[in-house]
Amino acid sequence: MENTDLLKNRIENHNNKTFTELYGTDTYVLIEQSSRYARLLERFKVMSASPEPMFFSSPGRTEIGGNHTDHNYGRVLAGAVNLDNVAIAAKNSSDIIRIESEGYQGFVVDLSHPAPVISEQHSSAALVRGIASRMKELGFAIGGFDAIIDGRVPKGSGLSSSASFEVLIGAVLSHLFNEGKLDPVENALIGQYAENNYFGKPCGLMDQTACASGGLVTIDFEDPAKPEVRKIDFDFLSTDFALVITDTGGSHDNLTHEYAAVFNEMKAVAEVLGSRVQRQVTLEKVVDSIPVLREITGDRAILRAFHFHGDNRRVVRQVEALENNDFRSFLDLIIESGYSSFMFNQNIYASGNVHEQGVSLALALSEMVLKGHGAWRVHGGGFAGTIQAFVPQDLIEYYVSTLEHVFGKCSCHKLFIRDKGAVKVDF
Repeated sequence: MENTDLLKNRIENHNNKTFTELYGTDTYVLIEQSSRYARLLERFKVMSASPEPMFFSSPGRTEIGGNHTDHNYGRVLAGAVNLDNVAIAAKNSSDIIRIESEGYQGFVVDLSHPAPVISEQHSSAALVRGIASRMKELGFAIGGFDAIIDGRVPKGSGLSSSASFEVLIGAVLSHLFNEGKLDPVENALIGQYAENNYFGKPCGLMDQTACASGGLVTIDFEDPAKPEVRKIDFDFLSTDFALVITDTGGSHDNLTHEYAAVFNEMKAVAEVLGSRVQRQVTLEKVVDSIPVLREITGDRAILRAFHFHGDNRRVVRQVEALENNDFRSFLDLIIESGYSSFMFNQNIYASGNVHEQGVSLALALSEMVLKGHGAWRVHGGGFAGTIQAFVPQDLIEYYVSTLEHVFGKCSCHKLFIRDKGAVKVDF
């Protein structure tokens, strides 16, 4: 066990460069992360006799610009955050993948059965099977492994726990069997494929790309098979603002039809106009065709098309504002995007449950505290879950206490953008 003992010694040095790159410089956080990794290593020794396990980390993501634009081939602005999923894994010389997760029931995936399994739909096992099968189709080597995962990307938080999990599994297979040759964009595409075709949820590619790539990135999905990913050089720490994600406690369960409706209605408007998705039409053409569209698609679909074109253009302006160090204009665009999501995209609460509007309430409280000072908007898919706010440091305590008074202690998460995407963790 010489290698695992050496690994343990390196983990216990919480001041190592690897931990600071992933989790920042707060001493308390670094000590806690060191203990986290050490616990996983001890658990893994019980699960596997492998002398050479590897650690992997995959971040959650925050969507900063482009709400519900990716699935219609639009633009987004996103960042990887310091809340992550961590795995420790090693080959097991079989065709069986065994995964245990902190707080969840373990599962097994037999790689000799690559096709989707109906009973696995909407499960982690479906994602793992889909990722492995797709990698094999693309010519990558796959094989069995044992892994233990500790997830710190809250499920249903809007920080993309599922996408983080997907690209984490891609990174594991890449490094265990392919010398790390899977690049971030391909990892993202494979994760999306698994979610669409094995898990059974329609989704765009923003979440997986942001989690796989790391840093602050703008992504253009005009060609969805080859999304254009560009890192943005901007130091958020220099702004004296905190990025705060607030979990309103609403569940994303049973909301798949709401998310699908956004995609399908935008697409329906485009199809009436002779195209496949909104990126392939102009807002002017949509406006010219409103009398016909109202009869065929209904008004909500038209409004969602309005939102797409507005937010798609706003991403370009947001990137320009950041690159010009014009943070005030950037914040104004965040607010514009939020109002567009509320009024036009209508993904702030579920249409079938108007009595539960936690996201709406959180946005109202945010406006009350931050108007004229910060910015706020829905975060992620919407309908339930989280909001995002950029809060000046002198209002942090007031903002957090106001939101947590309603949504509970620890519902607010102060985050930072981390540079690393889904990676093998080398100490």
